[in-house]
Amino acid sequence: MIGIKRIFLIVLDSLGIGAMPDANDYGDSNNCNTLKSISKSKFFKIENMKKLGLFNIDGVNCGQKEYKPIGAFARMKEKSKGKDTTIGHWEIAGIESRTPLPTYPYGFPAEIISEFERTTSRKVLCNKTYSGTEVIKDYGQDHMKTGALIVYTSADSVFQIAAHEDVVSPQKLYEYCKIARGILTGKNAVGRVIARPFVGEYPDFKRTANRHDFSLAPPELTMLDQLVENGKDVLSVGKIVDIFASRGITEFIRTKGNKDGIECVKELLNKKFEGLCFVNLVDFDMLYGHRNDVDGYAKALTEFDIALKEIIFGLKSEDLLIITADHGCDPSDESTDHSREYTPLLMYGESIKKGINLGTRQTFSDIGATILDYFAVKQKIKGKSMLDEVKI
Repeated sequence: MIGIKRIFLIVLDSLGIGAMPDANDYGDSNNCNTLKSISKSKFFKIENMKKLGLFNIDGVNCGQKEYKPIGAFARMKEKSKGKDTTIGHWEIAGIESRTPLPTYPYGFPAEIISEFERTTSRKVLCNKTYSGTEVIKDYGQDHMKTGALIVYTSADSVFQIAAHEDVVSPQKLYEYCKIARGILTGKNAVGRVIARPFVGEYPDFKRTANRHDFSLAPPELTMLDQLVENGKDVLSVGKIVDIFASRGITEFIRTKGNKDGIECVKELLNKKFEGLCFVNLVDFDMLYGHRNDVDGYAKALTEFDIALKEIIFGLKSEDLLIITADHGCDPSDESTDHSREYTPLLMYGESIKKGINLGTRQTFSDIGATILDYFAVKQKIKGKSMLDEVKI
C-alpha cells in the first residue's frame, strides 16, 4: 500500500459548532449550537475527537481543550446561501451557491401538484410542511384506504413522497419520485425529491431504510469530477451518490444508517484504491437533530467516537482522514429544522502536522481544494488549499 494515496472524508451530517453571524437571516437563533447542546447530555463522551482537536477549534465553547492535539483543526464558514444537505455537500466539493434552493413553507403550487397527480394517476394528500414521522401518523390511514400519495416538505428544499410499502412498492415509489424530479425544474428545481417508504399499522407506522434521494445534478464542476477526470477513485458511502446525482462517483455503497456506514469505512480501510472515500453519516440529522433528541444525538456521536479509534488505527502511511459536517441541526432548539452554523474540520494522517490551528476558513470549499492538492490535481473549483499549512 506504500505510495498509494487515499483520503477518507467523513461528514457527520448536521454537527454544527455554533451560530454563524447571519443565523437570524435563516430564521435561527444566535445561540444555536448543535455540539454545545449535545455536550450537556450524560451520554456525551468523545475522547478521540477531543484528541484530534475538536474542542480546540476557534469559537468552540464546550468540552475540554486538548493539551497536545494529534490532528489539525479549523472552523468552517459556509459561503453559500443555504443551510441544507445539498448546498453544504456541494460547497465541500467546490460549488458556492449564490442563491438558495427554493422552499415551500405553504406547500407546493397547485400546478405542480396537479401535474404530478396527472402523470402518476394518483391523488395527493397533505401538501404541507410537516414532520416526517407525524405526517404518516396523520395521513397514513387515508393513504392506505385511497392509495393517494402523501406529499410534504420541510424548511429544506425537498419534495417528499411517503407511501406504505404494502400499497406502493419502493420501486414504484422511486418511479414516482423520478416523475416529480422531471416536473420540478427551473424556478421550482428543489434540491431533493425524497422517497419515504413506511410500514406497519396505525398508529405504529414506521419509516423504513428504503429511503432514496433524487437530487439535482451539481450546476458546476466539482472536486469529485476533477478526481475522476484525473484517474482517481471516488467511493461513495451513504447518500453521497444521491447528493451528487451519481456524478463524479466510481463506486457506491448505500447504507442503512450510521452503524452500517461506519462498518463500511472499516472494511474500505482494507480496500486497495487510490483516491477519495466520501462518507455521509445521516443518523445524526435524520434521527436525532430533526427529532430534537439530545440524548440520542449524544449517544450516536459517542458511538462514532468509539469507532474512530479503530478507523485511525487502520489508516495507512499515505492516508488522510478528514472529518467535517454540512450544516447544523440543534436538537435543543424549538425548531426541528436545520440551523445555520459553522462546522468543524478535523484532519489527521502521518503526513499531517499535529496541533495546527487552521483558524476560521471562509468557505467549505477549502476542503475540496485541499483534497485536489493532495492528489496533485490542478484545481478548477472554488476554495483555498490548506495542505501547505499542515503538511510535514
